[in-house]
Amino acid sequence: MDSRSGNKVLDLVVDLDGTLIATDLLWESAFQLLKKNMLYIFVMPMWLLKGKANLKHQISLRVVVDPATLPYRHEFIEYLRQQRDQGRRLVLATGSARRFADSIAAYLGIFDAVYATDDSRNLTAHKTAFLLETYGDVKFAYAGNSRADVPVFKAASEVIVVAPDRAARKWQQAHSAKLFEAPKTNLKTFLKMLRVHQWMKNTLIFVPATLDHQLTEWPILFNSVIAFFAFSAAASAIYIINDLFDLPLDRQHVRKKNRAFASGVFSIRFGLLVSVSLILIAALLAVQLHWTFGVVLIGYLIATTAYSLSIKRMLLIDVLTLAGLYTLRILAGTAANQIEGSFWLLAFSSFFFLSLALVKRYVELQNSVADDNNRIAGRGYRPADREIIAQCGVASAFAAALVLALYVDSDAVVSLYAYPWMIWPLCPIVLYLNIRIWILAYRGEMHDDPVVFIITDWRSQVVIAIGAVLLLYGGMRS
Repeated sequence: MDSRSGNKVLDLVVDLDGTLIATDLLWESAFQLLKKNMLYIFVMPMWLLKGKANLKHQISLRVVVDPATLPYRHEFIEYLRQQRDQGRRLVLATGSARRFADSIAAYLGIFDAVYATDDSRNLTAHKTAFLLETYGDVKFAYAGNSRADVPVFKAASEVIVVAPDRAARKWQQAHSAKLFEAPKTNLKTFLKMLRVHQWMKNTLIFVPATLDHQLTEWPILFNSVIAFFAFSAAASAIYIINDLFDLPLDRQHVRKKNRAFASGVFSIRFGLLVSVSLILIAALLAVQLHWTFGVVLIGYLIATTAYSLSIKRMLLIDVLTLAGLYTLRILAGTAANQIEGSFWLLAFSSFFFLSLALVKRYVELQNSVADDNNRIAGRGYRPADREIIAQCGVASAFAAALVLALYVDSDAVVSLYAYPWMIWPLCPIVLYLNIRIWILAYRGEMHDDPVVFIITDWRSQVVIAIGAVLLLYGGMRS
């Protein structure tokens, strides 16, 4: 379609959510409001009763959106700048709240006018009528992306379709409108969103049965596999929710800004749909096991949600919670198979994973750009805390090795293992794994998630394999 009406260049009216930026500000700001105070979940429906415009307006009064960190459609924005340089008038017309729209327009500095939702009118529902009323017989061009934009496409003289949904793509193909494609997604992108690599943490579910020498029994193995996938589905669901709450923080992080939701590769609505589906899958799997496993799984969901919303910003409580979440996985393994829990295993797990949790915080502090007297974003720590965090982490590593040494010298090992002396090398193996991680962290060579590092580091894998062989051969019953 021609961008001119007679000799007049048509105004280009641009949608915001999904078109100019790869996110939805209503959903995003709602999550930020809930992160401030979860009690708003009971207030927002009352705002909605007075209309969606009122809901958007009320949220915008309580949430600040930083336009500098939003995921913009950079190729499309470059096109808009070129159009403006050629003398075209650009107009931002969005269903988002006016406070958000004005801040984004001011940041970009390319729009000549801004139309947005105010406290009485939701522009999303009335955009077509509003634009026809505003422009009258004067034609206009329009850039949009979704089913809600299709009526505006029909009213416009020129259409540009950006990162379209199914309805918008169908309209674009039927009318050969100009198209800006969204970045391609694939199975790898989806699996990264689920954090499938983090499922390795859930192999802790197999530990109680392994140490009790029952994992080779088919019912025990079957229950452990069911528990593993139930925990993995639940964990992925919480990872998604955590990402949605942490969007502004992730976009300020060197690596996390590329996550699926922070970068806008997947929409917030899609993330919620996947998260709910995963919770249902976890529930269906959990009912196949003893009811105590369901209790542990619910406890895990509550603890991880609390961690995402609040605990992660609490000094020391956060790392103790992280260590506890690992221990919960071991308890899930005992609950799934009704195996008696081991004090030694739980004590070792608490100290070992506390050390890894402290590594995670140490690396965050090391990479922080904040000065020593200010907290890093989203945490209860200051860069000046690095040394004490490191001391606590190394002490926890040695405590884990000490617990393991005491266990190896206990009567329990003599009764369970034919060759108890073969278990002793596990003590230096544990120390090697943990202290090496701390040395690399001191050098600035550590991944910000030490568990991911262990999974991908070949030296760690070799040492773990040696430990597994020792357990296998030394663990034959007398």
